[in-house]
Amino acid sequence: MSKQDFKPDVPSNKKLPEFTGMAMFIGAILAIVFGAANAYLGLIVGMTVSASIPAAVISMAILRVILKRTSILENNIVQTITSTGESLAAGVIFTLPALFIWQLEPSLTTIAIIALAGGILGVVLMIPLRKALIVDEHDTLPYPEGTACAGVLRAGEKGGEGAKYVFKGLGIGAIFKFLTDAVKAFPASVEWEIYRFKNAAIGMDTLPALLGVGYIIGPRIAGVMFGGAVLGWLGIIPLISYIGEFTDTPIYPGETPIAEMDYWAIWDYYIRYIGAGAVAFGGVIGLVKTLPTIWSSFRGALKGFGADSGMEDLRTERELPMSVIVVLTLAFLGILMFYPTIDLGIIGSILLFIFGFFFVTVSSRIVGIIGSSSNPVSGMTIAALIFIALVLTAVGQTGEAGMVTAITIGAVVCIAAAIAGDTSQDLKTGFLIGATPRWQQIAQLYGVLLTSVIIGFILILLDNAYGFGSSELPAPQAVLMSMVVEGIMSGDLPWNLIFIGMAAALMVELFGIGSLPFAVGLYLPIHLSAPIMFGGLIRAAVSRRTKDKELLERKNEQGILLASGYIAGEALMGVIVAIAVTAGVAFPESPFFGPLLSIVAILAVAWYLYYTANKVR
Repeated sequence: MSKQDFKPDVPSNKKLPEFTGMAMFIGAILAIVFGAANAYLGLIVGMTVSASIPAAVISMAILRVILKRTSILENNIVQTITSTGESLAAGVIFTLPALFIWQLEPSLTTIAIIALAGGILGVVLMIPLRKALIVDEHDTLPYPEGTACAGVLRAGEKGGEGAKYVFKGLGIGAIFKFLTDAVKAFPASVEWEIYRFKNAAIGMDTLPALLGVGYIIGPRIAGVMFGGAVLGWLGIIPLISYIGEFTDTPIYPGETPIAEMDYWAIWDYYIRYIGAGAVAFGGVIGLVKTLPTIWSSFRGALKGFGADSGMEDLRTERELPMSVIVVLTLAFLGILMFYPTIDLGIIGSILLFIFGFFFVTVSSRIVGIIGSSSNPVSGMTIAALIFIALVLTAVGQTGEAGMVTAITIGAVVCIAAAIAGDTSQDLKTGFLIGATPRWQQIAQLYGVLLTSVIIGFILILLDNAYGFGSSELPAPQAVLMSMVVEGIMSGDLPWNLIFIGMAAALMVELFGIGSLPFAVGLYLPIHLSAPIMFGGLIRAAVSRRTKDKELLERKNEQGILLASGYIAGEALMGVIVAIAVTAGVAFPESPFFGPLLSIVAILAVAWYLYYTANKVR
């Protein structure tokens, strides 16, 4: 269906309760809970769980079942506020703990200002991009989580078969996550080193949500992403291991000889830098390709400057006016330039705006292709930090002051990119169901404000209790960010690894394949790409069996509903487990059964997805 023929669930001439006091209240509670839980979870394992779909499910349970309120648009506002809190927390924990690692102890006010600036930048820069990325590219950018969330909201609205499959998937995903993370019945990840191929390994996170993401994005994008992982884990890691056997001297950034490293150590010390270079190059190419569309969008937005550009005739096209974008952006750039404990200065503020705009756009397109779950925000931030630190070094801002400025800019950019990815998914959901963009944008700003106020308390509490970088709270992304900045300021960043990643991405582009999914696969462990590929293959198998286009569309719709449930259930249980861990609940340390049970379980879940999609006649 083309965007010209597209009709949202709620027509533009129909008004339903949307940004209500009840939506604000429930959204505020869920935003704080999800933000706190995801902050703790991300500092331990380096990943967060998407909050959009579980928030939509909780919203339906409260608003529709308990309070008997029936507006799908009100449900959408609750999940919009909630997911914003989770995304802002992710951006903060990937960067700002570096300041604690350097023993600088930022104040609550400093953390709140940085978080608020990044969150607002991520929201307001997406306002003029909405038409270009969400509306004009409706047919080409699927936005998997946004589409899945719309499916969940529709199922709750319509009931019947759709709701049944969503909630079946939700139950399966939640039970699976509970068995792997809480009960530890079997491991959530399996891996094997390939015989007589040293440090070449294949692995899979046996999680239904990743199968669901793969089914939603389809086999082509999943295959390109998996190709990047194959190059990294079956090509570059074994190559580094083979060459490393001939020296007993550590090669920077490694701290021990390569001959003593396993594949995880090589991935940690070398592949992540290569992946960061690939993501940086893929981001540049992606931006260049979309510059005409982006410029057209901004030019259209600028035409309304000075008038009420948010007063379009159609309710589903009304946005915050351009004046809001300008005022909020300039206000927070001014605060960051002159606030005493931040004091970015003119150069720092210029860098912030340039990289903020760039990575907001790149993040929005990445999540449009592969979804928020695989959005390499930390990789984009590393790429940004490299350029930022180089510029600051060139103008003489080095030492502790230069490091703080670099991390501050990186933090704002990281938060903005994370928020932009989430905002894009939420706007896609709103576009599909017929929400009012203006109310969604206000809801996102509201969620940013709430989470910015409480996130500093969480960071200081956790640092006092465990210490960032410790075995209890490793904060992997923040440690890597601090290493990158220190490496550039001291002049020993492994540039060869960065350039190798760029060359790999260039090679893919020369083959006529978009390099961003490939770069993401190269940056992330193969354990994440493999189940996404598996999900894509399930969708390919469904398509091969069906020649009738209308029947295939119905099959894929039913499969997407179940896949949406997988994502929702796992994410919801992940948050519950994270809250329990934060509350001090002790779970078993190791699985009761081995990886064979993991494989059997994920195959059963995959079969049910295939069977459900093919049930449609």
